[in-house]
Amino acid sequence: MTRKQWLLSGFVAFTCLVSTVAGAGPIENYSPVTAQRLENPEAANWMLYRRTYDGQGYSPLDQITTANVKNLTPVWTFATGVVEGHEAPPIVNNGVMFVATPMGQVIALNAKTGDEYWRYKRQLPDDLFQLHPTSRGVGLWEDKLYLATTDDHVVALDAKTGKVVWDTKVQDYKKGQYMTLMPLIVDGKVIVGGSGGEFGVRGYVAAYDAKDGKELWRTFTIPGEGEPGHDSWQGDDWKNGGGSAWMTGNYDKDTKTIYWGVGNAAPWPGEMHPGDNLYTSSVLALDPNTGKIKTYHQYHQNDSWDWDEVDAPMLVDLQRDGRSIKSLIHPGRDAIFWVLERAPTKINYVAGWPFVSTDVWKGIEPESGKPIVDPAHKPVIGKRVEFCPSLWGGKDWPSAAYSQKTGLVYVPANENFCGGFTGEKIPLKPGELWLGTKPEDIGLKAKPGADHFGELQAWDPATGKKVWQYNFPKSQLFGSVTATAGDLVFAGGTNDRNFRAFNAKTGELLWEQKTNSGIMGMPVSYEVDGTQYIAIQSGWGVDAQRIQDALATNNIGIESNVPQGGVIWVFALKK
Repeated sequence: MTRKQWLLSGFVAFTCLVSTVAGAGPIENYSPVTAQRLENPEAANWMLYRRTYDGQGYSPLDQITTANVKNLTPVWTFATGVVEGHEAPPIVNNGVMFVATPMGQVIALNAKTGDEYWRYKRQLPDDLFQLHPTSRGVGLWEDKLYLATTDDHVVALDAKTGKVVWDTKVQDYKKGQYMTLMPLIVDGKVIVGGSGGEFGVRGYVAAYDAKDGKELWRTFTIPGEGEPGHDSWQGDDWKNGGGSAWMTGNYDKDTKTIYWGVGNAAPWPGEMHPGDNLYTSSVLALDPNTGKIKTYHQYHQNDSWDWDEVDAPMLVDLQRDGRSIKSLIHPGRDAIFWVLERAPTKINYVAGWPFVSTDVWKGIEPESGKPIVDPAHKPVIGKRVEFCPSLWGGKDWPSAAYSQKTGLVYVPANENFCGGFTGEKIPLKPGELWLGTKPEDIGLKAKPGADHFGELQAWDPATGKKVWQYNFPKSQLFGSVTATAGDLVFAGGTNDRNFRAFNAKTGELLWEQKTNSGIMGMPVSYEVDGTQYIAIQSGWGVDAQRIQDALATNNIGIESNVPQGGVIWVFALKK
């Protein structure tokens, strides 16, 4: 397969699916989701993207431990019926599981038995055409659930029946605008952000009324004329400057502040959009009631490497340097492990260090937290420039986790990857790919002598020290991780189709299970009738497959034949 083929493998026109609901019948006993339940979720449930608003990806359930995890066994599975990358966490509310899949599906299941209640299939346009045909889950509020679709709509479904309650168009998919994220629900507002930076769109975060789908506010991530930060752009570059916001934000319920990650500038070479390019490659602090930008921190300026920083930082109360810090923790795609402080009126830089090797940064300015660029490794027009890590960065969108028991952050990292491309001035055509380089020119290569690629890392954010690391010799690590109170870390993300559990304190591999496909999805833990379960979607595709295809061309003994096909796997201790 050529590099062009692997990059464009996600650009597929879907067969039309009729928006229907089918299944065994409605859910009889459903627990309405309230603000109180989302702010203080029961340990047994997983109702938000990372279980809690702080985004830590931590479950307080401790029935499954380092001592007995070896007895973990599959208790039920469920095939989704579609291929491509299955990236959504199974969402669980008091015994009911909702799973979003590629091709606009939502499946409602009995979380204990795997029996199907209903299945929603969205009608997708025949000419739908985007780079990442996936979904990262559904948001819950009261008796409804909310899906952000790849044809750029927000849809409200009746949680008991799967029937459409309302359907609101957000933007125009024909211009390259689409959505893949799980909506964030805050006090009756359905908050989403758009994808499509590769098509030269202007990024945004928007909120909709959960009752009727009416748009309440829209905040563009690229400031317009007269707005703070607009002077970081030149001319009309801001009008198509990228800054997509395609991952779910996190929420500080005490200060009523949303922290939302923002993607890279468009097109890729910084020469084509001089300036710092606010608020690309940043985290925004937003007022959930108005969408107003309270403050921000830009991780790196004038992005030229396709390093989205859309994975929202985790909110952690941290003891560091003799004081208590309301921190924001973000292992970045730019290869820097960021520790920031969410102060009342600003975001302060605390510390930052490389968590994988990089030749792009010479250092970080100690006061501002601004990275110092090595111009030799910054892409330009008309010359091929190589840089490390590759365009997929030290960690792409898959989420890290924080354990409240160990105080460690667990990072699904990738090491020994480099890339490069030749910048080229290409006219913008609405609805067409606009990278600032030819797709076939994009490279991914292994460093000479590399003995591994994926790394599951454990860091102490209080000291900046790495506590342990587990290496994957023949695979990248491209999947979110989850920590539990049983001192375990669960992770998929590798091309061998295995799902694994590690000792959270030592990094020792304690358990693994072969699944049907590679795992890109997020592990979750929940409890029904006194039994703790671990659930994951297995289903390889999208960027994990593109990395796999690129590695296969490097003659380093890695093949690209990872089978696709979605299956929900649910595990419990053997009785």
